[in-house]
Order: sequence, then C-alpha cells, then structure tokens
Amino acid sequence: MADITVLGTSTHVAFDMPTTERLSQLGALNVVRASDCLLIGPSRRDAIEHARTREAWFSLSEEPSDTDESGEKWDRLYASDVRWDLPVAVWASSNLSERVNLWRTCSWLRCLGILSSDVLVLEFDPVPPARPRSHERPTRPFDCSTSVSDHPDSVLLERLDRARPWPPERYARAVRLWDSYVDENPLPFMESCARGVADFPELAPLWALLSCFFPRRTTSGALRLSRFDELILTILSAEWQTPLAVAVHESQARIDLWDLLSCTGDLFLVDRLDQWANHALSGAVERAPGPKPPGSGYPMLSKVYRLTEHGARLRDRGLEQLADAPSLSMAGIEAYSTSAPWVLLEDGGLARL
Repeated sequence: MADITVLGTSTHVAFDMPTTERLSQLGALNVVRASDCLLIGPSRRDAIEHARTREAWFSLSEEPSDTDESGEKWDRLYASDVRWDLPVAVWASSNLSERVNLWRTCSWLRCLGILSSDVLVLEFDPVPPARPRSHERPTRPFDCSTSVSDHPDSVLLERLDRARPWPPERYARAVRLWDSYVDENPLPFMESCARGVADFPELAPLWALLSCFFPRRTTSGALRLSRFDELILTILSAEWQTPLAVAVHESQARIDLWDLLSCTGDLFLVDRLDQWANHALSGAVERAPGPKPPGSGYPMLSKVYRLTEHGARLRDRGLEQLADAPSLSMAGIEAYSTSAPWVLLEDGGLARL
C-alpha cells in the first residue's frame, strides 16, 4: 500500500474534479487541477499565451465556464502559486481529453526544469462495464467520460505504490505530441495519428474525433460542412428549437451528435449555434429569446434557433466558400479559416485548399 507520507508530500496533477477530490480525501495535500477540455477551443505552446487565449475564448460564451462555483480556475496547471514538490504524480485515465492534458503537463513540467525521472505517470484503463461509475453508453466511439475516480481507493493507492517514471524516450514523445497538437500546421500531428506513435494508442480515436470538425472536400472538389455542423443543421428545421430540443431530438443524427458532444460538453452545442447565428455572411441560422432568460442558469433553454432556406442549401448542396460557415478554433488552428484553409479529404487526411 502507498506510503501516506509520499501521498501527502508529493505534487499530484488531476484532470477532473472527482479525481481532485478523491486524492484530497486520500491524504494528498498538494493537488493541481488541470481539467480544461482542450479538445475544443484554441491551445498554444507558450503558457502565458495559452492562458490568455483560453480566457478570451471562454469569455465569448454566454456563461463562461473556466472557473468553478467558488471562482477558482478549472485549469491551474500554469498558476503562479503552485508549489511543485517532488515527485510529481500525474493521474490519467484513457479519456481523450485527459490524454491531451497529459501531453501538455509533460511539456510544462519540462519547461519548469523538472526532470522526467521526477514525474510519475499513473495510467488507468476504464473500469470494466460490470461496475462503471461513469454512466455512458458503452458503444460510444470515443472515450471521453472515463475517470481515474471510477476506481476504488485501494486501486489508486496500490497504483501509486508501484508507480515509476516513464522511460525518457516515452516522456519526450508526449512532449512532442503536445508541440505538434498546438502547431499552426496540423499535418505533422495528423500524420502521427495516422501512422501511430508507440505507447500512445489514443491518437487514432482522437483524430477520428477532431476530423469531425473540419470542413470536407469531396473527390469532385465540392466543399461540404464538417460532420459536426452537418449534424446540427440536419436536426434544426424551420421551426424554433432550443438547444435542449436539438440535443434530445429523436433521430440518428442526434445519436451521432451526442457521440461528439460527449467529448466537448453539451454547452458547446449552444456556443456553436450562437456562432452560426452571429455569422451574418451566411444567414444560415436565426436566433430568438428562449423560455428561460439569459444568465439564469439554463443555457440550453435561454435561446431558440431555426434553420433558414439558405442554411438548408448549405447543408444539402455544400459550401461555395469556407467563409459560408463560421470559423471554429481548435488546437493550434481554426477550422473554416480563409487565411489557412485546411479541409478534410475523403481518405481522412488533410489538405490545404
């Protein structure tokens, strides 16, 4: 069983609130929470720029979510008051969001001058389906709901007791993955996902997820909406709908949409609908006040949206130009960018338009 002294004197990095709380309950005195979902929104290599860019991105939302109810930041990895006592134990599940945060954490610890030999990475497979605590349907194509906290205390303590540093080569690969993830050129990262990187099996499903947010180009050269946007505009109609109505729509499109929202969070649906409604160039989606007032704690009910005839044409016939759709920040790039126009090909690769 893990030495309680080591548990209390080490620095622990956790990627969600349940794990943060569990570690504290077990006796960890210095837990750094880094639970930002980096699968959506901009990310940057430089810590100061990353924090500033993420804060600006969150501020665009009707209900910013970069802080908890007490006002403390969800992501404290770069906080100036963190005390990095050694060793540093990094707790990570197979959750795709946690895997990206794991790469970022390795990169940041290296920037701080902390040696990989002083970092213990504790990896956890999903809890067997017979006794899961994360209540998600098992057929989802992306693992974005599992948590270290799904495991009992005895497993957490036993894993800490036998934790060892990663080999330097593996640690360096994690740092390189973060560097390529936040780069303005997505090709190296996409190619790493396609060919695979030893000890990082999350790359293939991660790219399958991220590729759903890129506009597509067919073999004939036609431009189509991203899979994510196509699903939203398929569920929308000429009738006014709240985001909640979109999310619970009885259709295969809703099931496919929820596979993606399970990784981004349901409020991302509200954000994307607002981006479409604010995109005057296309006039594809209209917005009006919903049954609940803005800021009342019901973002899924505070507005209603409907699809215009032009929006239906974009969905059915495709785009004339990338500017027909609102841009979407993710990792180091923007989907639908006219200045750096990356499109998804039918073979799953990327190309400049």
